[in-house]
Amino acid sequence: MSTQGAEGVATRRRVERRAVHGSSSCWLAGALEPTPRPGLGCFAVGLAFGILVMSTVGAVAAESLTLPRPALDGDVSVEAAIARRRSVRDFAPSPLASSDVGQILWAAQGITGHGLRRAAPSAGALYPLEAYLVAGSVEGLAPGVYRYDPRGHQLTLVRDGDVRAHLAAVALGQSWVARAPAVLVLAAIHERSERKYGVRGRRYVSIEVGHAAQNVYLQATADGLATVIVGAFPDQAVQRALGLPPEHAPMALMPIGEPG
Repeated sequence: MSTQGAEGVATRRRVERRAVHGSSSCWLAGALEPTPRPGLGCFAVGLAFGILVMSTVGAVAAESLTLPRPALDGDVSVEAAIARRRSVRDFAPSPLASSDVGQILWAAQGITGHGLRRAAPSAGALYPLEAYLVAGSVEGLAPGVYRYDPRGHQLTLVRDGDVRAHLAAVALGQSWVARAPAVLVLAAIHERSERKYGVRGRRYVSIEVGHAAQNVYLQATADGLATVIVGAFPDQAVQRALGLPPEHAPMALMPIGEPG
């Protein structure tokens, strides 16, 4: 498939996934297929769809939002995504759909099977990573900082308001952090790994960040989106900017958006 053809497929897939919002099926953590619901359908999906519709007159700041269920197949092969993957620092101003950010978060830390196994491998299945979304221009989602809950495929508001410019400033002035419509933040609770592995656990955490980041790169590429991993920033300044707990050490920032 040509590069233009692959990009067209990725764009079409994103459009098709946006249409899932109106489905009467519901994503359940750990399930590999949507679970049908009778009558009015799943409340969680209905809530997500309602919030998306309300975005036409202004995004809603909800304490908790269940994201659209992630797609489990696509037209872009793993090989094609690997070949096309690049670090991109120029983003278009187009907003992201909630299905876009849901797919990215699932690729980073989503539940993929029984026993709450996640998309990225983790030493001892201890899962020390926490994923946050800095939303600036996401359809149906008010600007703010949200924490991702893999078990429910949900976002919970941590701090309201658009903090992208401030985050870019504390990240040594890397302006592309402010220009992307959203930023994925990978943070780590090192103690989860160190309880079992001691000081070696810190190395395992860093390895896991790499696994999750590559998942995000490949998912973004398959969906016609772009990203870049940012690791140059003072940890405590980023924690303060995002309102993270002191034990949540920021490991990587990944701006997400359509390529400019």
